Amino acid sequence: MTDIPIVDIALGTLSHDFFRYLIGAGGVYVLVNSGLAGWIAARKIRRKTPDLAQVGREILASLRTVLIFASFGTGITLAAIAGWLEVYSHIGEYGWIWFVASTLLIIVAHDAYFYWAHWLMHRVRVFRRIHMLHHRSHNPTAFTSYSFDAAEAAVHATFLPLFLLIFPMHPAALLIFTSHMMLRNAIGHCGYELFPADRRGRPLFDWMTTVTHHDLHHGQAGTNFSLYFTWWDRWMGTENPRYHQVFAEVVGRRANAEAGAVRADGRA
Repeated sequence: MTDIPIVDIALGTLSHDFFRYLIGAGGVYVLVNSGLAGWIAARKIRRKTPDLAQVGREILASLRTVLIFASFGTGITLAAIAGWLEVYSHIGEYGWIWFVASTLLIIVAHDAYFYWAHWLMHRVRVFRRIHMLHHRSHNPTAFTSYSFDAAEAAVHATFLPLFLLIFPMHPAALLIFTSHMMLRNAIGHCGYELFPADRRGRPLFDWMTTVTHHDLHHGQAGTNFSLYFTWWDRWMGTENPRYHQVFAEVVGRRANAEAGAVRADGRA
């Protein structure tokens, strides 16, 4: 263990986690809230825009989260080197079928873990101690995605070593998982409905959580605990009963805006 470059591993993990957050949360914020904001203005879920003070608070909290995630990541790497966790180097060791299956499995397992951890965080005594900071962002932004109390960040970080105690994973599969986690998290907090709707105004992929789905959680904290999929909220009866109505209203504003533009141009 003394020959292992622990400092290099720690700095590399910290750099990786920091740039994942910077590219994920920062990229979504720049692209959606700046670059596309005018084009998708009708799909803005809340009329009010969060102020810079909120964004600054979220970024500072997120930097602490990055440090905590990097600490867990360093521990995972050292545990894998020691043989306590299996992170294999060559895809051929388990084959492409397991590579794909394990990538899907870890996403589904993380969704289940997140739902129940999140549900527990909303019990009154637990909420006040470890989850209240996240909900200070009543009107969230992409930077809210990592705006956690230290204890909450540790709870989220615990999932990966627990999963790796049971299932072997390839680093590329882990990269896909963590990238997907960051992107879906940032998009879910961005404040603009980006998911497509069908002709009835319902989510086209109704088994996936939309931006509206999680935004309602920040507005009414006792519902919509899921991260990627709507399954657990529906199985457990915790989905906001107004979800489909609000989603239809949000995407309907886009449709109405387009129809108004057509009429203004004299084409309808």
